[in-house]
Amino acid sequence: MTLAFRLYEQVNEAPDDRARFRLIVDAIRELEEAWPRPGEIARTSDVRESELRLQKEIKEVELRLQKEIRQVELGLQKEIKAVELGLKKEIEVVRKEAKEIELGLRNEIKEVELRLQKEIGQVRVDLEQVRVDLKSTEANLRTAMHRQTVWIIGAIGAVTGLIRLLDWLLA
Repeated sequence: MTLAFRLYEQVNEAPDDRARFRLIVDAIRELEEAWPRPGEIARTSDVRESELRLQKEIKEVELRLQKEIRQVELGLQKEIKAVELGLKKEIEVVRKEAKEIELGLRNEIKEVELRLQKEIGQVRVDLEQVRVDLKSTEANLRTAMHRQTVWIIGAIGAVTGLIRLLDWLLA
């Protein structure tokens, strides 16, 4: 409820003029206490002076911040360049290592190829030797079969001759 409305109600309910005047005096006193004191009210010149002082401080802060930003930018640019140089050096090292590994792998591949060619040549020689041995074994088997056949034929002939001899002797 506002002060004016409350005062109006109290004045209407007051029993006499003295009480009404007392209520009005109390309301005025309450208003005076709520009002700012003359030293508390800022004058236009004070406000303008504060505004100018704040603008000056803002400009100083802006300049200081711009200077700090430039310093930070320069520092970051230096760090970026240092990182770029470091990365370039690392890339060169990795490239050299990759070339060395590639060269080593090529040499190993050549060695493996030579070894495999040598082993293939040895396998071919061994295979040729097996073929020769197989032909020799086949010839030996044929000779053995031929001898056994001759022996069997001779044995059959001997048995046949014995049977004829026995048949002649018994006849």
